[in-house]
Amino acid sequence: MESLIPALNAIDSFMWGPPLITLLVGTGIYLTVRLGLIQVFKLPTALRLIFSAKNQGKGDVSSFKALCVALAATVGTGNIVGVATAVKVGGPGAIFWMWVAAFFGMATKYSEGLLAVKYRSVDEKGEIAGGPMFYIKNGMGEKWKPLATFFALACIGVAYFGIGTFPQVNAIVDSMEISFGFPKLAMDAILTFFIAAITIGGLQSIAKVASKIIPFMAFLYIAISLGLIVADYSRIPEAVSLIITDAFTGQAAVGGFAGSTIMMAMQTGIARGVVSNESGLGSAPIAAAAAKTKWPAEQGLISMTGTFIDTIIICTMTGIALVLTGVWQGDAAGAAMTSAAFASTYGTVGSSILTISLVLFAFTTILGWNYYGERACIYLFGTKGVLPYRLIFIVLIASGAFLKLEAIWILADIVNGLMAIPNLIALLALSGVIVAETKKYMEWRKEQGEN
Repeated sequence: MESLIPALNAIDSFMWGPPLITLLVGTGIYLTVRLGLIQVFKLPTALRLIFSAKNQGKGDVSSFKALCVALAATVGTGNIVGVATAVKVGGPGAIFWMWVAAFFGMATKYSEGLLAVKYRSVDEKGEIAGGPMFYIKNGMGEKWKPLATFFALACIGVAYFGIGTFPQVNAIVDSMEISFGFPKLAMDAILTFFIAAITIGGLQSIAKVASKIIPFMAFLYIAISLGLIVADYSRIPEAVSLIITDAFTGQAAVGGFAGSTIMMAMQTGIARGVVSNESGLGSAPIAAAAAKTKWPAEQGLISMTGTFIDTIIICTMTGIALVLTGVWQGDAAGAAMTSAAFASTYGTVGSSILTISLVLFAFTTILGWNYYGERACIYLFGTKGVLPYRLIFIVLIASGAFLKLEAIWILADIVNGLMAIPNLIALLALSGVIVAETKKYMEWRKEQGEN
C-alpha cells in the first residue's frame, strides 16, 4: 500500500484541486443566494424542529433518529483526526476555510435533505429508499440514470474503502492501544463482532443505537473541549485572530510545523471539512429520506443542523484547542496532536477521555456508512444484494486495523470526491424544485402562525 502513496497523492491533488473545490463551495454559494440565506434566518427554526417535528407522513424512523443516523456517519474521526491533519498541513488558517465550507455547506445539506424526501420511493421490502440516486433518476429523468448509477457505485466505494471502514477502524484500534494498552487484534475482533450484530438489524437497529450514543458523545466532547478553552480563555481572541489572518497569509515554518500557503490552507480546510460534515457528498440524504415527514423542506431544515453541529460546533472545538495549546507547532500529527492538546490541560485523564470520544465517534460512523452503502447496494442490485454487501463490509472492518493511516486518508479523499460530483450536478439541476418546495413550506408555516 505504501508504494501506491505517490500515485494516490497525485490523484488526490487533482481530485481536490480548484475544479472540485469551486464546484462544492460554488454550489453552496448558489443555493445560499437562491434560498435567501436560509442557514442564517432559519437556523433557530431548524434547531427547534430537531425535537418538535410532528413526525407525520410516510417514513421508517422519526426525524430525530434520521438526523442521528446522519450524524452517526458525519461525527467521526474527521472531527478529531481530520481537523488535526488539516491544521498540520494547512496551518491554523485551514480552520477558517472549514468554517466557510460549512457555512455554505448548510444550504447544500438543506437542499439534499429536501430532495431526498421529495423523490423517495419504497423498496421490495416496503422500506423507504431515497438519496441522490433517486432524486437524480426521479427528479432529472430516466436519461440521467447512468449518473445515478455512478453515484451509487461511488457511495459503496466510500462505505467500503473510504470514511466507512479503514480510517475509523484504524483510529479505534490505534487509540485503544496507545491509551490503554489494549491489543490491536483483540480490539479489532470485539469491534467486528459489535458491528456485525448491530448492522444485521438494519436501519431500526442502527437508528436505535445512534440516537442513544450521538447525544451522549457530542455532549461529552463539547464539555471537555469547553473546559480546555475556558481554562485558557484570555488567549481566545489571539487564537481566533491567528486562524483568520493565517487563512489569507499562510504560515511560516515553526517548530515541527512545515509551513503552509494560502492555497494549502484552503484546500486542506475545505477537503477535511467536507470529509467531516459531508455536505455535498450526498450521504446524509440517504438517511433523511427515511424520516417520517410529509414536508420535504422540514427534513431539509433538520438535515441542515447536522453540518452546524458537526463543523461549526464540534470541529471548531477541536481547532481552537489545537491553536490555543500550540500543539500544532510540534511534531505530533493526527489523533496524537489532539491528544497532546487535551493532555496539556487535563493530563492523562484528558487523553483517556479523548480516546473514549474518538472510539465512539468512529464506531457510529461505521454504523452510518454501513447503512448508506447498503441503500446504494439495494438501488443497484435489489434486496438480494444486502447479505453479500454486509458480509464484505464486515470482512473489511476485520482487516481495517492493519492498514497505514496516510494511504487510508488519501483513498478516503479520492472516493469522497467521486461521490460528490454527481450529487452536486443534481443539486444545481433541481435548484428550481428546491426553491419551490421551500416557498410552499414557509407559506404553510406562516398560515400556522409559526416562523
